[in-house]
Amino acid sequence: MLLRIKTLLGVGVIASLLSLTTITPSSSLVKQATENGQITLIAEGEDFVRKGFTTKDNWQIKFDHVFVTLAEIKAYQTEPPFDPTTDAPLKPVVTVVLLDKPQTVDLAKEDEDIVVSQIQAPPGHYNALSWKVTPSSEGATLVLQGTATKDGETINFNIAIAQPLEYTCGDYVGDERKGILVSGGETKLETTFHFDHVFGDAKTPADDPLNTDALGFGPLAALAVNGELNVDSATLEAQLSAQDYQTLTQAIANFGHVGEGHCR
Repeated sequence: MLLRIKTLLGVGVIASLLSLTTITPSSSLVKQATENGQITLIAEGEDFVRKGFTTKDNWQIKFDHVFVTLAEIKAYQTEPPFDPTTDAPLKPVVTVVLLDKPQTVDLAKEDEDIVVSQIQAPPGHYNALSWKVTPSSEGATLVLQGTATKDGETINFNIAIAQPLEYTCGDYVGDERKGILVSGGETKLETTFHFDHVFGDAKTPADDPLNTDALGFGPLAALAVNGELNVDSATLEAQLSAQDYQTLTQAIANFGHVGEGHCR
């Protein structure tokens, strides 16, 4: 009888010890599962900006600088997934501020990944992004500098746009998945600017909406004097036709993306 009691006590002690040892590791696993990772925010102007392109009206564009001033960039984990093509509101479960103060970047830099910020954030799928394009200290939200050439004519251009922009975007769309952050890992998010929406693309059919909705460069070239085009938003509004100015401002309003993913 005494042996049986000792045996039972031994089993009880062992069971208690086992229960204690299972608590500590599981607690550690919870901590590991919620360990922050790093989001790297990049700005991307694509090869149109870095390498140049031919507009829908056959002007060959080469950019020296494309300055964009970004601000108030936030990444979200949303439920349900945000669809920018509808009027449904964005419903964030997690919100992370990636950039609070305005920062000007040059999209024409040769680097494919222009790093805007690197932020520690909780793991999860960041399937929405919002940001603003705001005036720099000089007052422009967007500055395009470079040359345009057609039929032996070359125009040096400096175009300063003061149009404020605000985008709310869904999931990143591209060859590489972005926005999925595992515990202790790294991911990228991207603000993408499609300048072919502004000037069109000679490689795309003329009746494609990309070209029919784009201004091209011809109306801007008509404003050049002695091969120089130095204009701002006020000049463009005054000297372009009302239709061309509306086409330009609407095209700029729609050039913000996340990869090939759309924005509202």
